[in-house]
Amino acid sequence: MVSFLSHLNPTPSFPSYTGPYQVGSTDVEIPASELPSPSSIPVSSIPTINFRIFYPSERPAKHPGCVYWLPDPQQEYLGAYVRFLGASHRLSAFIRNLPFLRILAYTTIPVFHHAKLLQAPTKTSRWPVMVFSHGLGGTKNAYSHLLGSLASHGVVVIAPEHRDGSAPLSCIREKRGSASRHVEYRSISHRQSPEVEKARDEQLKIRLWELGLVHEALLKIDRGEPLTNLLSEESADASGHLAMFASSLDVHTAGSISWAGHSFGAASIVQFVKSVFYHKAQSAVSSHQRLFNPSTSSQVAHQITPSSAVYLLDLWCLPLLGEHTRWLRDLPLPSYSSEGPGGRNITAILSEAFFKWEKNLMELKRTISEDPSLDTPLNKSHPAPYVFYPVSSAHLSQSDFGILFPWLTKRVLKAQDPARTLRLNTRAILEVMRRNGIEVANTSSADMEQATSDGHIPQGQLGQDLSILKGDGSVPGWIALDLATSSGHVDEAANERTSENADPMDAVVQGEVTKTLSG
Repeated sequence: MVSFLSHLNPTPSFPSYTGPYQVGSTDVEIPASELPSPSSIPVSSIPTINFRIFYPSERPAKHPGCVYWLPDPQQEYLGAYVRFLGASHRLSAFIRNLPFLRILAYTTIPVFHHAKLLQAPTKTSRWPVMVFSHGLGGTKNAYSHLLGSLASHGVVVIAPEHRDGSAPLSCIREKRGSASRHVEYRSISHRQSPEVEKARDEQLKIRLWELGLVHEALLKIDRGEPLTNLLSEESADASGHLAMFASSLDVHTAGSISWAGHSFGAASIVQFVKSVFYHKAQSAVSSHQRLFNPSTSSQVAHQITPSSAVYLLDLWCLPLLGEHTRWLRDLPLPSYSSEGPGGRNITAILSEAFFKWEKNLMELKRTISEDPSLDTPLNKSHPAPYVFYPVSSAHLSQSDFGILFPWLTKRVLKAQDPARTLRLNTRAILEVMRRNGIEVANTSSADMEQATSDGHIPQGQLGQDLSILKGDGSVPGWIALDLATSSGHVDEAANERTSENADPMDAVVQGEVTKTLSG
């Protein structure tokens, strides 16, 4: 009966997380002045960093209140999303009040607000940590189902909200309880040109600086040092609910933090880990630039090592192609150094739409290969990275939008079953973590789709997910790709390749690279 009534509820909603742990979440905004800046400050107009934490939690005795998917101020965020999709300010003010959009204000993330952190059952009594960078049009809430799913399996996930003009809107507070001003979406062409390269580099400078500050914040939070959380309740102390994370995060061991992102966020992660790892490298070309230049003594320079794992969802490569950063583009990811594991801690998961985008696919393969300076990506000396895509998936399938708007992803983007797409992504990420020695919970039989001979899938059973990384067809609709070839096509004739003019903005409006674009 409850299931039937849920179908009658028009409010978009999320399925429950499938890991063995409850999930808590808390919002954080910290003055940048309280954190040591690992690199030069790119702009003085961003006085804080903002992020959401998803973490394994205890179940509270009483429900602590809802966490709404649409951040406050909701009407402003809703209008910003409408403008992001192309509406004018005047039209967005009208559209955001339409009933079918206003119901988004009631959509909640299935987490416990400020719930007590669960004690880690790991050998170190600390939880593994991942930092996840959002893409264009994203926010700290826009990937809540994927990140909450990881948290339900024992990962503390930090989701920064970037203030580079890539979010539809981001609020900056200078004192608790009020938003002093807004950073709105910055519309930049997706066609490569010197002007676009400069603009994307300026965004990356902000993003990488923010990621560096997030790392500094994590160190202070784990050490129990006082920090001002501008998003904590008036009744709480200055740090709000951050004190419960003290001595519980695996953030001090070199290479322990995982780095992940989607689209522009994935590009940001590539640029971040390489900028830090090669901070001593010199370029012979005077026009080459550093977007992020941490000092050798900085904490983040100690953290990024060949053991640092990266998880790249629909990596959008254009921001990596700037002429001024070409020297960094031609250097491999840290894991390919002589003491690294090669591709074993590099995971790239595409949507089928991005798989069909030929130019971006070739740049992706170069980026994650052992020698990105070569025109033909190869891995001769190291294990190859894990590269997959789910069949019938769109760019939006890797965010919350596919689950919240399944009719849009199916009818407009031609994508199927967005919830399963995210389950497959979660399974692959978790299994790569396990194989790299990171202690996370096992995957359920239901998620692994392990049916018995009578078709029954046992509930509540957990096991290691051996099939998800095999790439042998044992997981239906989950295609493994090879760096050196275009293998992985389900139907070569049906898989039309898209032109090099494919525009990532169309992922939101028209289904990304599912058609050939002109101009």
